[in-house]
Amino acid sequence: MKVGLFIPCYINQLYPQVAIATLELLEKLGVDVYYPTGQTCCGQPLGNSGYEEDSKGACQVFVENFKEYDYIVGPSGSCIYHVKHHFDILEQTPEVVKVRNNAYELCEFIVKVLGKTDIGASFPHKVGLHKSCHGLRGLKLG
Repeated sequence: MKVGLFIPCYINQLYPQVAIATLELLEKLGVDVYYPTGQTCCGQPLGNSGYEEDSKGACQVFVENFKEYDYIVGPSGSCIYHVKHHFDILEQTPEVVKVRNNAYELCEFIVKVLGKTDIGASFPHKVGLHKSCHGLRGLKLG
């Protein structure tokens, strides 16, 4: 299984430690991970701002960068939701359909594709959990 790691633009710019932790976790789980160096934004900011037509270029670049992978995994429910549900603005070539069907949010990939519900991790503190709207309602991860 060949997995393309998608690191959204805001994680790349503001939270690079999340990108590193995502890579380390996938590798710990035995996943063959690749990082396409030409990747950029998935187009969501333009689409969400009412410029969906202008986001086509970013969407097409995303497809070009990830079309060769068995799965695309990213640590962002909203970005993965955008790929799965808003790339309908592109011509639905076999490559576009493959990318849309094989894009997964990180936790969804671990549970649904790898079949793991326990990764042997613990955190001895009480934390709050925010279930994002895109993850909960859009990707049905709740």
